[in-house]
Amino acid sequence: MNEARDAVADLRRIAFLLERAHESTYRVRAFRTAAGVLDRRDADEIVSLVRTGELVRLKGVGEVTARCVTESVAGEEPDYLRKLEEAELPPLDEAATALRSAIRGDCHTHTDASDGGSPLREMVQTAQELGHEYMVITDHSPRLTVANGLSADRLRAQIRQIADLNAELGDGFRVLTGIEVDINEDGSLDQDDDLLAELDVVVASVHSKLRMPRAEMTERMLTAVANPRVDVLGHCTGRMVTGNRKRPESQFDADEVFAACAEYGVAVEVNSRPERLDPPKRLLRLAVEAGCSFTIDTDAHAPGQLDWLRNGCERAAACDVPADRVLNTHPLDRLLTRTR
Repeated sequence: MNEARDAVADLRRIAFLLERAHESTYRVRAFRTAAGVLDRRDADEIVSLVRTGELVRLKGVGEVTARCVTESVAGEEPDYLRKLEEAELPPLDEAATALRSAIRGDCHTHTDASDGGSPLREMVQTAQELGHEYMVITDHSPRLTVANGLSADRLRAQIRQIADLNAELGDGFRVLTGIEVDINEDGSLDQDDDLLAELDVVVASVHSKLRMPRAEMTERMLTAVANPRVDVLGHCTGRMVTGNRKRPESQFDADEVFAACAEYGVAVEVNSRPERLDPPKRLLRLAVEAGCSFTIDTDAHAPGQLDWLRNGCERAAACDVPADRVLNTHPLDRLLTRTR
């Protein structure tokens, strides 16, 4: 008889691969929920539940997840997992591969504190497994109520939580404090200035009134970029290119905005979400010509999405973004020197 596999690890791996493939949330949740239920039980108890047929009676474990657990307990790779593993990602070209290898961390990620699907600890564990040296937690600011944006008090609590987690992790990996702060209509930022000053990295993004007239949107973005608290300009056009939320680009004077980013040392984000892929390549080339720095980020809302960096690296390489101008290719101390 084959030695039993780690059933919880197999369920989590399935969830990771589903998230990476951008599968539906309900499908991912089924596997993460089952993993959470079984993680509270030891291996012998899981084996007993399988043998007695009681596994499917547990709240949060369905027929599909139970079948995967049964196969894991029998020492077999679950068929569901095997099929996902066999769906290989398309290869990157040499330049994109080199850029991906140079990336040391992710500067734009979300947890279940705002609109992410997983807790801080699970996001951090996945980032470590992917070989990151650091990650920045950038949950939303309070104005974005649809995303459960963090009030000042909730953000302070998260800062304390991250400090405790870093003390536990020790050397070798660092969780950085951050925020994806809304750029208000007048270009001001949707969080207390003193609190923004405490953070390691501030990503500023437009999430509202995306169809403002070109001149007004340009002024709005220029005001935000000139704010000394801003480190990164997030998904600058706000476009959505796939799915049910397709949305055109916001209109603004890209030459002016990118010139301001270069002047004030604000990085232009290369957003790796497959429905965003923002900025478009023509604007990304403009930003390179303007002398901008960059971050290549996943904007991950789930652990598996942390593996989307390859999307941004592919587009950045195609637009000749120099690796040394990508801030998250820098070691931690150099990144923090720049953002602070």
